[in-house]
Amino acid sequence: MKKLDTYADMRAVYADTLIEIAKDDDKVVVMDADLMAANGTKGFKDAYPDRMINAGVAEANMVGVAAGLASQGFIPFASTFGCFAARRAYDQFFLSANYAKQNVKLVGSDPGVTAQFNGGTHMPFCDITLMRVIPNLVVLDPCDTVSLHKLTKAIYEYKGPVYMRLHRKGATTIYKDDQEFEIGKGVVIKDGTDVTLIANGLVMVTEAIKAEKALAAEGISAAVIDMHTIKPLDEALVAEYAKKTGAIVTCENGQKIGGLGGAVSEYLSENMPTLMKRVAVDDVFGEVGTQDYLQERFGLTSEKIVEAAKSLVKK
Repeated sequence: MKKLDTYADMRAVYADTLIEIAKDDDKVVVMDADLMAANGTKGFKDAYPDRMINAGVAEANMVGVAAGLASQGFIPFASTFGCFAARRAYDQFFLSANYAKQNVKLVGSDPGVTAQFNGGTHMPFCDITLMRVIPNLVVLDPCDTVSLHKLTKAIYEYKGPVYMRLHRKGATTIYKDDQEFEIGKGVVIKDGTDVTLIANGLVMVTEAIKAEKALAAEGISAAVIDMHTIKPLDEALVAEYAKKTGAIVTCENGQKIGGLGGAVSEYLSENMPTLMKRVAVDDVFGEVGTQDYLQERFGLTSEKIVEAAKSLVKK
């Protein structure tokens, strides 16, 4: 692979990581639903044409076939837009992959507002919420090239169903190449003492880092945690920083109901009630627009994070 900080698109990191994994394991199979160019998986087809399956515009069937392949010892990575992964293929993923305990890795691209001009019909605000309620499913949202590369390898090694979000276009590099990632273990990007910002995914980890700098300029010390694994949640880390700062702001590119904020608040309310705010999409559908416009429209900005953090510190 190229150096991780040289990639222009996250999808290319995903495809090159799969090519790297497949080189040493002929059981790795990649599937797509007529979106190979969009999701970057065409590169895998060029490298391993016999292990790339295009299911066509038939997402539910793709997941059913992936479950069948997994039952025969293969390790299928099936990708499509997050809206289709979470809605059209949900029953097949729930039953054929999860209920049947098959080793299927489902990847949903264009999470939240990153769907941009595909609009409300293609804007998966609900995917994390839906996937969280599937028993024992691992749910991930990497934030940069390094975490995507390392977590793709981690879910390959993990035996069981996984849902992972994929920020498709554009890329950022937050971590150094030697950063380690473990499923179910958040990463503290910046320590702090007054308030904790818990974020995931490229959009909102980036905004949380901006918010931390803005808060520091006002004398407020904010910790920033990348909670790349929404399920299983790193409860120990949440508890540590709830105790340390006494205030939590969750930041996510998806619905407020049942997402990262839901997971954190569910844990805290039953174990150590803590002052908390959730910066997320507030129970509405998506719409057409540029990403900058959509982040402003749905309040997914560093300014909103700062506002939420300051209100908690004031309390």
